[in-house]
Amino acid sequence: MRVIDTHPKLAREGWFYVALTLIAAVITTAVFGFWGGLPFWIIAAFVLQFFRDPYREIPQEDGQIISPADGKVIFTGLVADPHLDRQAYKVSVFMNVFSVHSNRAPTSGTVKDIWYHSGEFVNAALDKASEHNERNAVWLQTEQGQDIVSVQVAGLVARRILCYVKSGDQLARGQRYGFIRFGSRVDLFLPEDFNCDVSLGDNVQSGSSVLGKL
Repeated sequence: MRVIDTHPKLAREGWFYVALTLIAAVITTAVFGFWGGLPFWIIAAFVLQFFRDPYREIPQEDGQIISPADGKVIFTGLVADPHLDRQAYKVSVFMNVFSVHSNRAPTSGTVKDIWYHSGEFVNAALDKASEHNERNAVWLQTEQGQDIVSVQVAGLVARRILCYVKSGDQLARGQRYGFIRFGSRVDLFLPEDFNCDVSLGDNVQSGSSVLGKL
């Protein structure tokens, strides 16, 4: 069964920027004509597509882990989880500037803790970004006691990680919990026996693409 979430098609984080660029485009066109205003219309179109937040069908099968971000799978495999001191299965999704940047809960669960780390802003596609870049980690625990850590990682252009949840909150699978502006990645740390159904290079969608099963 799939549940379709309801939400404005434009992320609330983008309303100010969309309005600002549209006003600039209208004013420059009125003053300098079509060709003078064209660059501002192009910028407005880019900003509008960046902050789009389309409806998604949320898979509801027990144990499924859905992608927390739009983008390309750039890592899968066993690693040492730096947050919970365990072996974990890691899946990383890289978002470019044309991806949807609204982040969603990979599964239903309780927010046990949140860790924010300041850091650098190197290319988020690089492996070292997981350790050196600015990042925000959300620890979710399912009803069955399984631990999932979803880490928002800032990128080369990204300069703002937004997280809407706090410790103790209950999240539903596919629920929006954060946003990263202008290019970044999300790392998922899952139980080491996670059954992964995606491969390197796969393109996934937040909220609707199934990464695998617990």
